[in-house]
Amino acid sequence: MKKCLECGNVIMGRVDKKFCSDYCRNAYHNRLNKDRNNLIRNVNNRLRKNYRILESFPLKEGKTRTTRTRLLDKGFDFDQITSIYTTKKGTVYYFVYDLGYLPLDNDYYMIVKRE
Repeated sequence: MKKCLECGNVIMGRVDKKFCSDYCRNAYHNRLNKDRNNLIRNVNNRLRKNYRILESFPLKEGKTRTTRTRLLDKGFDFDQITSIYTTKKGTVYYFVYDLGYLPLDNDYYMIVKRE
């Protein structure tokens, strides 16, 4: 007689079953991954927010300009990016998925879309 890994009830059915119901299976895995998921969920939420902010600026020919103040007013977090791209000339772009920004002079930023 096998017992459910979550609630301890007797399992009926297939020989390789580990849980008595979908509820117990989900509860077991949610409890198992709770700590790791909070960190990942928080980082992904910040990345999604940054992406939505960059996406809110209308692009003309794949780029546009804005100020640091406008980005910060919308809640942009400059610490949350997915990648950095350096051109052959040494220009550094910071990307959140396929949307990125390039710091310019006087607190201006060029927002670009990677093709």
